[in-house]
Parts: sequence; structure tokens; C-alpha cells
Amino acid sequence: MNAVVLVGGEGTRMRPLTETVPKPLLPLMDRRSLDHVLDHLARHGVHEVVLSSPYLEDVFHPFIEARHGDPRITWITETHALGTGGAIVNALEAVGDEPFFALNGDILTDLDLTAMKAFHEANEAAVTIALHHVDDARAFGLVATDDAGMVLEFREKPEEPIPGDVNAGTYLLDPAVLGPWTAGETVSIERDVFPAVIAGGHPVYGYVAEAYWLDLGTPEKYLQAHFDMFEGKVHDVTYPAPWVAEGAVVDLRAHLGRWVAVGRGASIGPGAQVDDCVLHEGARVEAGARVTGSVLAAGASIGEGAIVGSSVLGEGSSVPAGAQLADTKVPSGTVASSS
Repeated sequence: MNAVVLVGGEGTRMRPLTETVPKPLLPLMDRRSLDHVLDHLARHGVHEVVLSSPYLEDVFHPFIEARHGDPRITWITETHALGTGGAIVNALEAVGDEPFFALNGDILTDLDLTAMKAFHEANEAAVTIALHHVDDARAFGLVATDDAGMVLEFREKPEEPIPGDVNAGTYLLDPAVLGPWTAGETVSIERDVFPAVIAGGHPVYGYVAEAYWLDLGTPEKYLQAHFDMFEGKVHDVTYPAPWVAEGAVVDLRAHLGRWVAVGRGASIGPGAQVDDCVLHEGARVEAGARVTGSVLAAGASIGEGAIVGSSVLGEGSSVPAGAQLADTKVPSGTVASSS
């Protein structure tokens, strides 16, 4: 099996974390978020993956060069953003003539891709869309299916909090149905491709599975992904809580809560209190500081005795000693002022 992983978004809702690092390359415990996606594909027999992105393209190349083993990665350069559908169409020459997976690179899931493939084949589908059931669909567009699972229509985001099945961002596609679109076009898979394929009479199915699924689109969701991994909610991955990378330094007099991930080379000083946080490589929390519900990007620092809550510090940013910060995003390379 081959796959196209969509990694071209700019991650605007994740800023300042994504000012210098593409969202799929943000660390998630001991590996990049994209590593988890690729490892999951490999576990289900995917041996070739196509990636492309016009945003911070140069940052992807060291990642690709350092990655070894399954799946093998082919990179396609995009001169401009092509959208979810355009990026897939642009990769058709690399994926070949057989059905292939396409998925969003910012989704953390343990979806059984092998079972999804069997469902796709049993129904002789042209397209199979993984669906996830939510209790409140206001943040998503709804996907309506019949009793057999065939997709009937795509509905806009509801205004009221109603339950429903939503697009989970993983697809199995027969490349033959993508013929009407040309490489280099900007196309949406949801708004352009799927409705046209259905209108053309091709069988499009929705595959609903009881799987873990989380869109890592905001710092809050990014934190939640770590917490869920600590709690064992994601199959095939296990981490101790808290998790401290090799080479990180946590003073014995510091307090570290259960839901804390400390990256390589990060440090936490004596008397510091850190709860429900993620510290990237080289981040620092100085003596006596208190930090809760926050993300510190690479090289970010919190000064001695500072109090920081529910905040996101960009790469190389800092909070001065004794400052107080709450619900704040600190851009990369800047010094925060008390809020």
C-alpha cells in the first residue's frame, strides 16, 4: 500500500509554535508528530509515502534524511498551496494505479487501517472516508450515510450542538476517480472532489470505527494529545507519566506533575512547580517558577519565581523573573510582559 500524507498547512491556530516549525514536525513525546503518523502507517503495511508542502519546506528535509525504515518517503515540491485535494492529485504519479490511503498529517489516531481497507474492498468502493462520531458537531461538517454506509451528502457545520459523524481525515481512494482534476490545481477534497465523485455515480462509503481520534489543530488539543497518551488512550504507544527525555535535567527539589513531558536538553530548576505542561528541546523553567497548562517551544525560558498559566511560548521566547502570565501567546524570540 502507498499513502499521501497532507502536511502543507501553515498551522495558524497553533502559533506561535508553528512560526518556525511546521505543525506535523512538532514533537509529540519522544518523536515528531509526523513520526507517529508514519509509524502507524507502517504497522498497517504502508511502505511508500508521499509528502509535499509549500510552507517551511526546508525544515522537512532534515526530518526525511534522518528517518529510516518503513515507510519510504518521496517528497514533491509545491510552489503554492494546492489544498487537500490538489495535493493528492499532484501526487498521483508517485502513488501508482492501485488504491491508496490519503490522510491529514495533523491527526493523532489509532484507526485500524487494515480493517478499513477490508471494508473498502468488500464494498467495491471508489472512495472510503473514515468517520468519527462526535457529540457536538459544530466544529465540523457532518457526513450523512445510509444504513449500508454509503455517503449521501456532506452537510455544513451545524449551528446547534448536535451529535453526528464527521470526516476523520483519513481516506482510501481509487486513483481512477481523480482523473477530472489536473496536477497543479488548487482543489478541496471535501468541497470539490468528494461531491463530484458522488454526483458521478461512484460508490463512496463512510467507515465508522471505534478509534482514538484527535485533531492537533490548537495548543489545547496538542496538550490533550500528550495527556491522552499518558493515560494509554492511544493504542500501540506507551509512555511513563511524567515523561522526561534523556539529557533533560529536573532538579530533585522540583515538583513535576503526572501530565508533564520534558524534552531533550530541557531543564527545571529547584523549587519549580510544573503541571500539565509540555517542554520542548532546551526549554528552561528556573528556580521557584510555577507553570501550569502551558507549552514551551524549543529554547523558551521562564525566569526565577515567575508564574505562568495556560500560555504558549514560541521558540526562544522568555518570561522574565517574577513575572505573571496567563492565557498568553508569546511570539518566537520575544520577551513577555506580565498580564
